[in-house]
Amino acid sequence: MYLMTQMIVTVIISLVLSLISYKLKLLTRDGTIATFAVGSIVGIFSSPAWFILLIIFTTSGLVATKINFKMKIRDGLQEGKHGERTHRNVLGVGIPPCTIAVLAWLLNGQYDFEMGIAFISTMTVAAADTISSEIGVKDKRVWLITTFKRVEAGVNGGISVLGTVSSFAISILVGIIGWLLIFQTIDVYVIIPVIAGMVGNFMDSIFGATLEDSGYISKYTNNCSTALIGAAFSILIICFL
Repeated sequence: MYLMTQMIVTVIISLVLSLISYKLKLLTRDGTIATFAVGSIVGIFSSPAWFILLIIFTTSGLVATKINFKMKIRDGLQEGKHGERTHRNVLGVGIPPCTIAVLAWLLNGQYDFEMGIAFISTMTVAAADTISSEIGVKDKRVWLITTFKRVEAGVNGGISVLGTVSSFAISILVGIIGWLLIFQTIDVYVIIPVIAGMVGNFMDSIFGATLEDSGYISKYTNNCSTALIGAAFSILIICFL
């Protein structure tokens, strides 16, 4: 009975939040459907704590999109016409947490600690990448991560001091919030998803400067793969501790 109630509640919340985001022009129609699907999958296959963390990340990411939006339009760096996200944007960051949620469900309670850390890590990677992109555009001093030569803001693989500092700060924040929600405590291991967030974010820049810039992958594939890399990195760290 509790499981059925949880499923119904999470589906309703996912639907309501998706529709509100659509009305606020934060999502396209297909982005709305994708957001509803991601929220429902995580809500059904995981715990309420995982679902809440996903909502926090999604909401903060959409809000960050609107920060300095006029400047982004001026520089041609905005998403869509109004900053709205399509299904590609949503699935690029949504597939990794869905994958971890379903995997944790299939493991039926085994490795809950590892899966919890992996889930938080997908959030820290996605948050770090989102914030470094959305906030980092304010910093015009950008270097290509593979050569450290100066490039224009918005170039694939470009990094800045403001973007890096912002991504580190949000990794810490999301890591702590996620840890408190999922484990109801705080300890030194929280540093693992924080580091995973930065590792994934830097890998995103490296892939952006190489594979994405060469046309081998899209930025959505980049986002998805680096979040999964962050999750795998956190699990490996746990295994060696």
